[in-house]
Amino acid sequence: MKILYALQGTGNGHLTRAQKILPILENYGELDVFMSGSNTQLKLENYDVKQRKGLSLFYNELGEVSYKKMIKQNSFKAFLNDVNCFPIDDYDLIINDFEPITAYSAKKKKKKIIGLSHQASLLFEETPKVKNKIGEKIIKYYAPTTTHYGFHFDTYNDSIFLPIIRDKIRELDAKQEEFYLVYLPSFHPVEIIACLSSVKESNWKVFSPFAKTQSKQFNVEIFPVDEHLFTKNLANCKGVLCGAGFELPAEAIYLEKKLFVIPIQGQYEQMCNCEALKNIGVDYSNDLNRDKIQKWVDSSKVIRKNFPDQTEKIISQLMIRHNMG
Repeated sequence: MKILYALQGTGNGHLTRAQKILPILENYGELDVFMSGSNTQLKLENYDVKQRKGLSLFYNELGEVSYKKMIKQNSFKAFLNDVNCFPIDDYDLIINDFEPITAYSAKKKKKKIIGLSHQASLLFEETPKVKNKIGEKIIKYYAPTTTHYGFHFDTYNDSIFLPIIRDKIRELDAKQEEFYLVYLPSFHPVEIIACLSSVKESNWKVFSPFAKTQSKQFNVEIFPVDEHLFTKNLANCKGVLCGAGFELPAEAIYLEKKLFVIPIQGQYEQMCNCEALKNIGVDYSNDLNRDKIQKWVDSSKVIRKNFPDQTEKIISQLMIRHNMG
């Protein structure tokens, strides 16, 4: 059996998930990996990844989806050419993690294609969501599939699975030192320091794409983005203050860290994630709210949820459901 695994290259969550899924798929047949998108900071080692630019998602300085940048920096002519030229008929099984070229190539050829992504979970009625027509259309039409399965913080139906936690995170020796870890890439360090420096009895380690060197002001340390150092601090921190993405909040919950999220306003996926996190008791605010953060620091509330390693079971279920096992 010839298998294609296609994934979105914008952001890092799709690649971290692929690192767990790909070795399992290799047990079922000959595997090809395809990626489109150009904004990732990670690489897939040990795989010959075929890559095209595709339709990259771009964000503005506030972290909102920038339709202006998407129109300016994407070539729709090149995208359509990639769709038409992609050898989609070569594959017996196609699994798609929010990747548009293979999605539209399969749609054009009327081939079955399985969506397996966090974004796919937002297509189900049972998933907590906010009203946002543009956001809903992006999720529905950006990478359409004939069947879809999702990952989320809870199993809202039998087509939604719990988060896949990286082995690197599962193997951490988690401790509770007296500092909080911060990753809020849509906020400038100046804004973060202005808020967190007035939060009593707290120390903060902030990783920011705006930072070029390490620095410290008051009780706030600023670091450039460094995956190894970030992971080390994730293991040792008392709690995590971050955006309402998917992978980092899931990892914080898995490690039994206190969690406070600030969704990027206007980013549909994060606003939906925040609804789901609210439902399981996670603290949040819509901006850098000093009073709410102080209340969170003063509390001892930790959300405990079990995210077992079920990646092999998930892939096995998909194979059985689609007569590929």
